[in-house]
Amino acid sequence: MNISEREKLERKLRIYEYILDQINEGIHVIDEDGVSIIYNEKMSEIEAMKKETVLGKSLLDVFTFTEEQESTLLRALHQGETTKNVKQTYFNAKGKQITTINNTFPIQEQEQTVAALELANDITRMEHMLRENFLKDKDTRYVFESIIGESAAIREVIDMGRRAARTSSSVLIVGETGTGKELFAQSLHNDSTRSSGPFISQNCAALPEHLIEGLLFGTKRGAFTGAIERPGLFEQARGGTLLLDEINSMSPPLQAKLLRALQEKKIRRIGDTKDMEIDVRIIATMNEDPIDAIAGERLRKDLYYRLGVVTLFIPPLRERQPDIEQLAFHFIQKYNRLFHMNVESIHPDVLHSFHEYGWPGNVRELEHAIEGTMNFIADEVEIGMQHLPHHIRRKLLHLSRGEAEEVPVYDVSPLPVETKAEETDTSFAHVPHDLKSRMAAFEKKYIRHVIEKNGNNVSRAARELGISRQSLQYRLRKYGMGFTLDD
Repeated sequence: MNISEREKLERKLRIYEYILDQINEGIHVIDEDGVSIIYNEKMSEIEAMKKETVLGKSLLDVFTFTEEQESTLLRALHQGETTKNVKQTYFNAKGKQITTINNTFPIQEQEQTVAALELANDITRMEHMLRENFLKDKDTRYVFESIIGESAAIREVIDMGRRAARTSSSVLIVGETGTGKELFAQSLHNDSTRSSGPFISQNCAALPEHLIEGLLFGTKRGAFTGAIERPGLFEQARGGTLLLDEINSMSPPLQAKLLRALQEKKIRRIGDTKDMEIDVRIIATMNEDPIDAIAGERLRKDLYYRLGVVTLFIPPLRERQPDIEQLAFHFIQKYNRLFHMNVESIHPDVLHSFHEYGWPGNVRELEHAIEGTMNFIADEVEIGMQHLPHHIRRKLLHLSRGEAEEVPVYDVSPLPVETKAEETDTSFAHVPHDLKSRMAAFEKKYIRHVIEKNGNNVSRAARELGISRQSLQYRLRKYGMGFTLDD
């Protein structure tokens, strides 16, 4: 049987494709337009992507690269650069982090680069194992996998955090006391390309202003009486992450100096005349709504815009009802190990009370409640009401009688119902006269107006308001505005 030249060529291509798929090394080729034209099975396995998702697509439509490290494939294509044994970390379309050792070559015809070839070996698992061992010797022991909870509220924030970890942009973490803000900060650091660098945390409310400034920026010998040559936290965190806790407690002049450092990526030690370059990612936390902090002049507006490139709002435990039982058992297991106990369960009445209680101290209060409870257990294997600490039992008893619970850190009580009248001063007639309450009432009224104007579409409303989608959802929960939002 005669075989045409076309059939011979097609057979040869199938054989080439079969051979490529048997090679235990990832192979990825892009054409002169950056479109993937060859992608073997091993590369598909390494990057956890189906061939049909990658082939025929622009490389940057499928993969994301960090600011610090551009694609070696694109460097080979655009700059004709050959790289060998280069470690590269990037992210697939699902947000999964990939780490490979690459050999990358430009493919040329008549001195023109027409394609680029990458040969990759997967070290993602090895990196993960090394990171786990590395974290055992560090204070930053938390990663996103450490965060307990399957509720939609917490999973959304975790997903946003994973995405933010891919860059070196500043992050502002907002949440009530006890919600786990530092846990998120450590996870951001450990999931980033800066994970091998230092992670330094400083509570801005813990020290007076004159000490905080020297601690952050460092001092020059002789700058003041007793001053020594000392690097500040910005220098000590070089190549890593600096966490500034309770940023809203920092004085406005010091906030202005911090803003300059963030914008210019330079600092100057106290008493010095020279600036020095800094390479550090800033994560800041606060336990109040940034808008309230700005209105109360506890946070500079320009610093908020600079810090809040990414803003994560950590939900309070009362908005994570499905997670309460899981968290409670997690803490039981923790204190079983520490106290050498064998508690196995929680009485249904106790679990019901846990769900009824508002947990103003959030996850931290729940952990302390479990720890206190297990101090009162003898040989029992089930937690009952009689084992709970007295102050928790007293609060639960008040709840069972229908008495008011303690007001949480954020006042989420509903504001007075607005009338249909025009927005004159009389529309605030029933709002308390203090400025904070009146501003909150106006904010609620304006948010309602913008959402209704945009047909209840949260994304469009957020864009018009100039805030993030998550920030708008947070305010809807804060003000108890029961909109059904469409995307």
